[in-house]
Amino acid sequence: MSESHRIYFNEKAPTWDSLIDIETVERLARIVERLGIRPGSVVLDAGTGTGVLLPFLRQAVGKAGSVVALDFAEEMLSRAMEKYGNESITYVLGDVTSTPFPDSAFDEIVCNSCFPHLQDKAAAAREMMRILKPGGRATVCHPMSRDAVNSLHRSLGGVVGNDLLPDEGEARYIFEQAGFARVEITDAVDGYILTGYKPTAS
Repeated sequence: MSESHRIYFNEKAPTWDSLIDIETVERLARIVERLGIRPGSVVLDAGTGTGVLLPFLRQAVGKAGSVVALDFAEEMLSRAMEKYGNESITYVLGDVTSTPFPDSAFDEIVCNSCFPHLQDKAAAAREMMRILKPGGRATVCHPMSRDAVNSLHRSLGGVVGNDLLPDEGEARYIFEQAGFARVEITDAVDGYILTGYKPTAS
């Protein structure tokens, strides 16, 4: 992300949670439930923000699993840490397009409400491929449709005014070019979900 994006999200951090209503939280809970993340998994919450997904991911992985919360805006990350503590969660300051993680570190990567803000989406997809274990899954999700996401960002204008979720063809191309297999996209009023898998070694 750009420096202007980092400044923008740091400035928004103190009031961010007030913008997240109950319906949005319920939709996100259903999305995580639909993913069926296995207990014991190691999951990256890429672009965690103030951590809205963290309680659902922590519940999904159980005591045998762990969650890493990644964000490039330090104020967002700080608020997530204040809310959810360190039990089964590690907080890392960094960018989704170039992370500090080793190859094949995660079973699952979930990128909620972050992907449109990434200036180099292809680089982000390649990085997700690198840090996923063989057979691992990347998920891009939003608690609303693609059209709603893009309309919201256009209405906000400024730094995020052109931060758009690609259409199905482009999104599929980005992830398939990065090496993902079985790329599937669901776009509905109550949520957008893109999933893709890192192929297992032949």
